[in-house]
Amino acid sequence: MKKHGEVFEFAAIGTIQTPFKDKFGIPRQPGLVSQAKGIIKIENDPDLKTALRSLEEFTHLWIVFVFHEHGGRNWKPSIRPPRLGGNRKVGVLASRSPHRPNPIGLSAVILEKVDFDAEGGPEIHVAGVDLLDGTPVLDIKPYIPYADSIPEANAGWASEPIPRHPVKFTDEAETEIRKRDPQGDKNLRALIVEVLELDPRPAYQKRQLPVSDSKTWGGRYGFDLLGADVKYEIHEGYFLVYNLL
Repeated sequence: MKKHGEVFEFAAIGTIQTPFKDKFGIPRQPGLVSQAKGIIKIENDPDLKTALRSLEEFTHLWIVFVFHEHGGRNWKPSIRPPRLGGNRKVGVLASRSPHRPNPIGLSAVILEKVDFDAEGGPEIHVAGVDLLDGTPVLDIKPYIPYADSIPEANAGWASEPIPRHPVKFTDEAETEIRKRDPQGDKNLRALIVEVLELDPRPAYQKRQLPVSDSKTWGGRYGFDLLGADVKYEIHEGYFLVYNLL
Protein backbone atom coordinates (compact mmCIF):
# COMPACT_ATOMS: atom_id res chain seq x y z
CA MET A 1 0.00 0.00 0.00
CA LYS A 2 1.45 3.34 -1.00
CA LYS A 3 2.12 6.11 1.48
CA HIS A 4 -0.33 8.99 1.69
CA GLY A 5 0.39 12.56 2.77
CA GLU A 6 3.22 13.84 4.94
CA VAL A 7 5.36 11.60 7.11
CA PHE A 8 5.83 12.36 10.81
CA GLU A 9 7.99 10.82 13.53
CA PHE A 10 7.01 10.50 17.19
CA ALA A 11 8.91 9.29 20.24
CA ALA A 12 7.06 7.35 22.93
CA ILE A 13 6.82 9.13 26.29
CA GLY A 14 6.54 5.80 28.09
CA THR A 15 5.14 2.29 28.00
CA ILE A 16 2.26 0.62 29.77
CA GLN A 17 2.45 -2.51 31.90
CA THR A 18 -0.75 -4.61 31.76
CA PRO A 19 -1.92 -8.13 32.68
CA PHE A 20 -2.05 -9.11 29.00
CA LYS A 21 1.21 -10.69 27.89
CA ASP A 22 -0.13 -11.80 24.51
CA LYS A 23 -2.92 -10.60 22.22
CA PHE A 24 -5.21 -13.50 23.10
CA GLY A 25 -7.59 -12.42 25.85
CA ILE A 26 -7.20 -8.66 25.52
CA PRO A 27 -10.60 -6.90 25.74
CA ARG A 28 -11.69 -5.42 22.43
CA GLN A 29 -12.50 -2.05 23.98
CA PRO A 30 -11.42 -0.10 27.07
CA GLY A 31 -13.64 -0.30 30.13
CA LEU A 32 -15.08 -3.74 29.35
CA VAL A 33 -12.83 -5.34 31.99
CA SER A 34 -12.79 -2.99 34.97
CA GLN A 35 -10.32 -5.17 36.88
CA ALA A 36 -7.70 -4.90 34.14
CA LYS A 37 -5.17 -2.60 35.80
CA GLY A 38 -2.21 -0.96 34.10
CA ILE A 39 0.77 1.21 34.97
CA ILE A 40 2.01 3.76 32.46
CA LYS A 41 5.72 4.10 33.09
CA ILE A 42 6.78 7.56 31.92
CA GLU A 43 10.33 8.14 30.69
CA ASN A 44 12.59 9.46 33.44
CA ASP A 45 12.76 12.99 32.09
CA PRO A 46 12.28 16.08 34.30
CA ASP A 47 10.29 17.85 31.60
CA LEU A 48 7.87 14.92 31.29
CA LYS A 49 7.49 14.84 35.08
CA THR A 50 6.57 18.51 35.03
CA ALA A 51 4.19 17.86 32.14
CA LEU A 52 2.12 15.57 34.41
CA ARG A 53 1.41 18.30 36.95
CA SER A 54 -2.32 18.45 37.93
CA LEU A 55 -3.18 15.26 35.99
CA GLU A 56 -4.25 13.67 39.30
CA GLU A 57 -7.19 16.11 39.47
CA PHE A 58 -9.00 14.13 36.76
CA THR A 59 -10.82 10.79 37.15
CA HIS A 60 -10.31 9.50 33.59
CA LEU A 61 -7.81 10.00 30.81
CA TRP A 62 -7.16 9.20 27.17
CA ILE A 63 -4.15 7.11 26.22
CA VAL A 64 -2.77 7.63 22.71
CA PHE A 65 -0.67 4.59 21.84
CA VAL A 66 0.93 2.54 19.08
CA PHE A 67 -0.27 -0.90 17.97
CA HIS A 68 3.36 -1.97 18.04
CA GLU A 69 2.64 -5.65 17.39
CA HIS A 70 0.61 -4.93 14.27
CA GLY A 71 2.19 -2.22 12.16
CA GLY A 72 0.51 -0.47 9.26
CA ARG A 73 2.30 -1.98 6.27
CA ASN A 74 -0.31 -4.63 5.50
CA TRP A 75 -3.48 -2.73 6.28
CA LYS A 76 -6.52 -3.26 4.08
CA PRO A 77 -9.16 -0.66 3.24
CA SER A 78 -12.03 -2.88 4.36
CA ILE A 79 -12.38 -5.47 7.13
CA ARG A 80 -14.91 -7.89 8.62
CA PRO A 81 -15.52 -6.74 12.24
CA PRO A 82 -15.91 -9.54 14.82
CA ARG A 83 -19.00 -7.75 16.17
CA LEU A 84 -20.71 -8.47 12.84
CA GLY A 85 -19.72 -12.12 12.90
CA GLY A 86 -17.50 -11.72 9.85
CA ASN A 87 -20.62 -11.49 7.67
CA ARG A 88 -20.22 -7.89 6.54
CA LYS A 89 -17.37 -5.68 5.40
CA VAL A 90 -16.89 -2.10 6.54
CA GLY A 91 -14.19 0.45 5.81
CA VAL A 92 -11.27 0.15 8.20
CA LEU A 93 -11.68 3.80 9.18
CA ALA A 94 -15.25 2.95 10.21
CA SER A 95 -13.80 0.44 12.69
CA ARG A 96 -11.37 0.20 15.57
CA SER A 97 -9.24 -2.46 13.95
CA PRO A 98 -5.55 -2.26 14.88
CA HIS A 99 -4.63 -2.83 11.22
CA ARG A 100 -4.87 0.80 10.13
CA PRO A 101 -3.10 3.19 7.74
CA ASN A 102 -1.29 4.49 10.83
CA PRO A 103 -1.27 1.97 13.72
CA ILE A 104 -2.35 4.45 16.40
CA GLY A 105 -4.95 3.69 19.05
CA LEU A 106 -6.96 5.64 21.61
CA SER A 107 -8.27 4.31 24.93
CA ALA A 108 -10.29 6.01 27.67
CA VAL A 109 -9.34 4.61 31.08
CA ILE A 110 -9.90 5.26 34.77
CA LEU A 111 -7.12 7.22 36.46
CA GLU A 112 -6.39 5.71 39.88
CA LYS A 113 -3.28 7.60 40.93
CA VAL A 114 -0.12 9.33 39.74
CA ASP A 115 3.14 8.41 41.46
CA PHE A 116 5.53 11.25 40.64
CA ASP A 117 8.36 9.80 42.71
CA ALA A 118 8.37 6.19 41.48
CA GLU A 119 11.79 4.72 40.90
CA GLY A 120 12.91 5.08 37.30
CA GLY A 121 10.32 7.70 36.39
CA PRO A 122 6.72 8.71 37.15
CA GLU A 123 3.96 6.09 37.05
CA ILE A 124 0.32 6.55 36.14
CA HIS A 125 -1.94 3.82 37.55
CA VAL A 126 -5.05 3.17 35.47
CA ALA A 127 -7.92 0.68 35.24
CA GLY A 128 -10.09 -0.68 32.46
CA VAL A 129 -7.17 -1.12 30.05
CA ASP A 130 -7.37 -2.97 26.74
CA LEU A 131 -3.67 -2.84 25.84
CA LEU A 132 -0.93 -5.39 25.35
CA ASP A 133 1.81 -5.33 27.97
CA GLY A 134 4.68 -3.15 26.78
CA THR A 135 2.56 -0.97 24.47
CA PRO A 136 4.33 2.34 23.66
CA VAL A 137 2.43 5.42 24.81
CA LEU A 138 2.65 8.52 22.61
CA ASP A 139 0.51 10.93 24.61
CA ILE A 140 -1.90 11.30 27.51
CA LYS A 141 -4.83 13.68 27.64
CA PRO A 142 -7.38 14.28 30.41
CA TYR A 143 -10.90 13.05 29.73
CA ILE A 144 -13.30 15.99 29.95
CA PRO A 145 -16.96 14.92 30.19
CA TYR A 146 -18.57 18.06 28.76
CA ALA A 147 -16.46 17.76 25.61
CA ASP A 148 -15.79 14.03 25.34
CA SER A 149 -19.12 12.50 26.37
CA ILE A 150 -21.86 12.61 23.73
CA PRO A 151 -24.90 10.70 25.10
CA GLU A 152 -26.92 11.05 21.89
CA ALA A 153 -24.15 9.63 19.69
CA ASN A 154 -25.08 6.77 17.36
CA ALA A 155 -22.80 3.72 17.57
CA GLY A 156 -23.63 2.63 14.02
CA TRP A 157 -22.96 -1.02 13.26
CA ALA A 158 -21.42 -1.47 16.75
CA SER A 159 -24.61 -0.55 18.63
CA GLU A 160 -25.66 -4.09 19.56
CA PRO A 161 -24.99 -5.05 23.21
CA ILE A 162 -21.89 -7.18 23.77
CA PRO A 163 -22.89 -10.70 24.88
CA ARG A 164 -21.50 -12.00 28.16
CA HIS A 165 -21.38 -15.61 29.32
CA PRO A 166 -21.42 -17.13 32.83
CA VAL A 167 -18.06 -18.22 34.27
CA LYS A 168 -17.60 -21.01 36.83
CA PHE A 169 -14.55 -22.48 38.60
CA THR A 170 -13.56 -25.95 39.72
CA ASP A 171 -12.35 -26.44 43.29
CA GLU A 172 -8.85 -26.98 41.92
CA ALA A 173 -8.94 -23.65 40.09
CA GLU A 174 -10.26 -21.83 43.18
CA THR A 175 -7.43 -23.28 45.26
CA GLU A 176 -4.83 -22.21 42.72
CA ILE A 177 -6.25 -18.67 42.61
CA ARG A 178 -5.97 -18.41 46.40
CA LYS A 179 -2.34 -19.53 46.19
CA ARG A 180 -1.51 -16.94 43.54
CA ASP A 181 -3.51 -14.11 45.08
CA PRO A 182 -3.76 -14.92 48.82
CA GLN A 183 -4.67 -11.38 49.87
CA GLY A 184 -6.94 -10.75 46.90
CA ASP A 185 -5.10 -7.54 46.10
CA LYS A 186 -4.60 -8.57 42.48
CA ASN A 187 -8.34 -9.25 42.06
CA LEU A 188 -7.24 -12.27 40.01
CA ARG A 189 -10.55 -14.12 40.22
CA ALA A 190 -12.62 -11.09 39.23
CA LEU A 191 -10.19 -10.35 36.40
CA ILE A 192 -10.53 -13.89 35.02
CA VAL A 193 -14.32 -13.63 35.16
CA GLU A 194 -14.43 -10.30 33.34
CA VAL A 195 -12.08 -11.49 30.59
CA LEU A 196 -13.76 -14.87 30.10
CA GLU A 197 -17.36 -13.70 30.12
CA LEU A 198 -16.58 -11.73 26.95
CA ASP A 199 -15.32 -14.95 25.24
CA PRO A 200 -11.68 -14.10 24.45
CA ARG A 201 -11.40 -16.61 21.60
CA PRO A 202 -10.53 -15.30 18.13
CA ALA A 203 -13.48 -14.09 16.09
CA TYR A 204 -13.39 -17.01 13.64
CA GLN A 205 -13.63 -19.51 16.53
CA LYS A 206 -16.56 -17.69 18.09
CA ARG A 207 -18.26 -17.61 14.71
CA GLN A 208 -17.66 -21.27 13.87
CA LEU A 209 -17.95 -22.63 17.41
CA PRO A 210 -20.42 -20.50 19.40
CA VAL A 211 -20.82 -21.21 23.10
CA SER A 212 -24.46 -22.18 22.53
CA ASP A 213 -23.56 -24.97 20.07
CA SER A 214 -23.35 -28.39 21.73
CA LYS A 215 -20.52 -29.33 19.35
CA THR A 216 -18.42 -26.74 21.16
CA TRP A 217 -18.98 -28.16 24.64
CA GLY A 218 -15.89 -29.81 26.05
CA GLY A 219 -13.51 -27.70 23.95
CA ARG A 220 -10.47 -26.62 25.97
CA TYR A 221 -8.54 -23.36 25.71
CA GLY A 222 -6.10 -21.23 27.66
CA PHE A 223 -4.69 -17.72 27.91
CA ASP A 224 -1.99 -15.92 29.87
CA LEU A 225 -3.08 -13.50 32.58
CA LEU A 226 -0.80 -11.97 35.21
CA GLY A 227 1.72 -14.71 34.56
CA ALA A 228 -0.84 -17.51 34.99
CA ASP A 229 -1.87 -19.86 32.19
CA VAL A 230 -5.64 -19.90 32.72
CA LYS A 231 -7.12 -23.17 31.48
CA TYR A 232 -10.83 -23.30 30.72
CA GLU A 233 -13.37 -25.31 28.79
CA ILE A 234 -16.77 -24.64 27.29
CA HIS A 235 -19.83 -26.25 28.83
CA GLU A 236 -23.55 -25.80 28.25
CA GLY A 237 -23.58 -22.06 27.68
CA TYR A 238 -20.84 -21.19 30.16
CA PHE A 239 -17.08 -21.27 30.64
CA LEU A 240 -15.49 -23.48 33.29
CA VAL A 241 -12.04 -22.58 34.60
CA TYR A 242 -10.52 -25.91 35.55
CA ASN A 243 -6.93 -24.96 36.41
CA LEU A 244 -4.21 -22.32 36.46
CA LEU A 245 -0.67 -23.34 35.56
